[in-house]
Amino acid sequence: MKRVVVVGGGRIGSSIVKLLCSTTDYEVTLVDQRAPTEQRELRGCQFVQADARDTSTIEDLLRGKDALVSACSYDVNPGLAKLALSSGLSYFDLTEDVRSTNAVRALAERLPEGQICMPQCGLAPGFVSILGYDVARRFERLRRLKLRVGALPRYPSNHLMYNLSWSTDGLVNEYCNQCDAIEDGKRTSVRALEGLERIALDGVEYEAFNTSGGLGTLCDTLAGKVRSLDYKTIRYPGHRLLVDFLINGLGLGQVGRPRELLKELLENEVGSTRQDVVLVYVAAEGVQNGESCHLAELYRVSHGRISGEEWSAIQITTAAAVCAVLDLQINSRLERRGFVRQEDVALSAFLSNRFGRLYVANDFGADRRAESDWSKLKLEPAA
Repeated sequence: MKRVVVVGGGRIGSSIVKLLCSTTDYEVTLVDQRAPTEQRELRGCQFVQADARDTSTIEDLLRGKDALVSACSYDVNPGLAKLALSSGLSYFDLTEDVRSTNAVRALAERLPEGQICMPQCGLAPGFVSILGYDVARRFERLRRLKLRVGALPRYPSNHLMYNLSWSTDGLVNEYCNQCDAIEDGKRTSVRALEGLERIALDGVEYEAFNTSGGLGTLCDTLAGKVRSLDYKTIRYPGHRLLVDFLINGLGLGQVGRPRELLKELLENEVGSTRQDVVLVYVAAEGVQNGESCHLAELYRVSHGRISGEEWSAIQITTAAAVCAVLDLQINSRLERRGFVRQEDVALSAFLSNRFGRLYVANDFGADRRAESDWSKLKLEPAA
């Protein structure tokens, strides 16, 4: 039995808890400053009501545990990482924020064997980095690598053609902060919301544009190995123009109160949905088997039902991603210590993991409505 502390009981944090507790292999302590709204949220785990910044309480809870997973806002992650690593736990989070990731990474030096620090374990960065690196490695010489991810409402009905399905803080961060990229073989920084392009996936047209954080550590990993590398968010056509008006036209992208107003506006007027679809698209160009070629991979995950509950696609993909890498680490499938990049995870290992399989499980879709019986899953023996 492995003991894990999950800090943050929002939509994603509670999903992580439910996936881990649906097996018999994890004992989970959920920490949040608000009590769960329903008693079933506590099933299979211990709940502790505390603030993520309450250092003494968190430190006490970490005694005798194996790992800490932060499902909190990016600004508290460095503090949680410091507590976890100093207490001998491995650390995981979901952040897309570059600055907090760098702060966490700096804490990961000289960790003992078996203890790792692994931020950015969600969808993007996260799974898209694992997929992107796997595609990149199939080329003898890589010219271009494009990563595109979108979490889209299935039934958009407003002018933005968008509904909230995950952290509004994270969304604002992505739309406002500078974006890493590689152009002409050199690492650079590009503006969010720029680089607008139209793409067609399975005959449906979308738009894509620069957003911050999605590349994770790939710019470092592929430095000197690719001429062009970028990450863009997928949306329905027309979305980017209206968001650009809010952020740049009205100045709501400025740090401080303007961003708070943008967050309030999105949460009050746009609304949320659990009926969504996640698209993960990676395209590469280069030399393969001595010939110039193009290669693309597309993963599509729809909202569905797990154990009788409706889960959004972003819940499924984000929670499954962090649970998969945690599960791999617990089973000694990640043979490293210290700071671990997402691209250090083999795509085959991720997709064959019991949690990672949710990315390819055809029973998760609004049309099929089938359920997965997680209670029958058992921990796989270490290789």
